[in-house]
Amino acid sequence: MGKKEKIRRGYDELAETYAAKRSGSRREMVILDHFLDSLSEPTRILDAGCGQGTPVLRRLCERTTAVGLDFSREQLRLAAETVSPALLVQGDMTMLPFRDGVFEAVTAYRSVIHIPLTDHQTVLDEFARVLSPGGRVLLSESPMEFERTNTDWLDTDVKMTWSMAGAETTRKQLQNAGFRITAEWDAPEMGGEDDPKPPFFPARLDA
Repeated sequence: MGKKEKIRRGYDELAETYAAKRSGSRREMVILDHFLDSLSEPTRILDAGCGQGTPVLRRLCERTTAVGLDFSREQLRLAAETVSPALLVQGDMTMLPFRDGVFEAVTAYRSVIHIPLTDHQTVLDEFARVLSPGGRVLLSESPMEFERTNTDWLDTDVKMTWSMAGAETTRKQLQNAGFRITAEWDAPEMGGEDDPKPPFFPARLDA
């Protein structure tokens, strides 16, 4: 079984537990609102790695038409219950099941960090592909590159793995995909090992 399949199964197994604990910090929501305010009347936004739909996908649905994508069927089942206005799609961020240029913006909160490091550039290239010219992306990362595995994540006996490219590599990969970084929200002081405070990168696709 590959690494991505193990992560998918892990999120299926702990779907209810993760949903109960994933509330989103005030900082994350302030950054999201600032990003949305900077957009010029978007008509469709993709939330890549939407999970159970809260808090990001729900906030997007309050502002515009939103599509949630996740590779966990159980996470999408919960999202269907909590964020009914959203269109939900099961899929892989390395091969987005959408045609070119269909979205005005993409958000990726705590999701790219589960993709193997060798596939991070592919994911950002896919974000660029599905965005219209001048489209925007907002994603979170880790300040530094590191990989981590927890064999008892959220006290569930479920193994979970994170692969974080770090801020410097993410900047380069965004540029390689054709994005121009428009701002950067730095990470505050890191919390506990299981509660990283990520930097956020908003970027615009060159027309």
